[in-house]
Amino acid sequence: MSERIAKFLARSGVCSRREAENFILEGRITVNGETIETPAFLVDGSETILFDGEKIAQKDKTRLWLYHKPTGLVTTHKDDKDRNTVFANLPHGLPRVISVGRLDLNSEGLLLLTNDGALSRALELPSNNWSRRYKVKVHGFLDEKKLKSLEKGVEIEGVTYAPCKITIDSKQTSNAWLTISLTEGKNREIRKLMASIGLTVARLIRLSYGPFQLGSLKAGEVKEVPQKVLREQLGKVYEICE
Repeated sequence: MSERIAKFLARSGVCSRREAENFILEGRITVNGETIETPAFLVDGSETILFDGEKIAQKDKTRLWLYHKPTGLVTTHKDDKDRNTVFANLPHGLPRVISVGRLDLNSEGLLLLTNDGALSRALELPSNNWSRRYKVKVHGFLDEKKLKSLEKGVEIEGVTYAPCKITIDSKQTSNAWLTISLTEGKNREIRKLMASIGLTVARLIRLSYGPFQLGSLKAGEVKEVPQKVLREQLGKVYEICE
């Protein structure tokens, strides 16, 4: 079955679909010796497809891993500030993988990894309405009325943040532990929400992403999701390549 070249590249784990579109526009992709100029070009996988002159392997089955990201790593393949990256610290034996969303340098917890760039994009879509649950330690005076107001959604510096769910797990004079659930996950969203009511995030741990849980996974550990579970959990939102 034919599919767009950008989708094929993403499914092959070469890059995300957005990156694939850029590579195509830069003239870095050829199909049977022809330089491709549009991401809409159709392929079925039988062609000779090259990226910067290197042959791209046939797409593998869709795979997904749970990874417990420690603090101190950035979620990027190459960092312009030369900081330590998630992908340089993964256990040996994994194929090239792409993250589903990101966790910033000082955040930790569950990060989903996949060899399928199209799946990564699909799982990031807000339309899936997947909850991302975090354990958050904050410093500062906790005004419960202001905290509750964030649950209705809020605009901060021109950016609109969707409603979220917040519960107070424990509270002391100058710090508290919260559980926060989001369905959108914009850049540094929790830190910005807390800062808007005078709180500083001291620790941020992602506990779950949709149906996938951090559980007892230790920092730095990776665990592959069984194919059966993938089909059960993702069948309604994505066509699993087997």
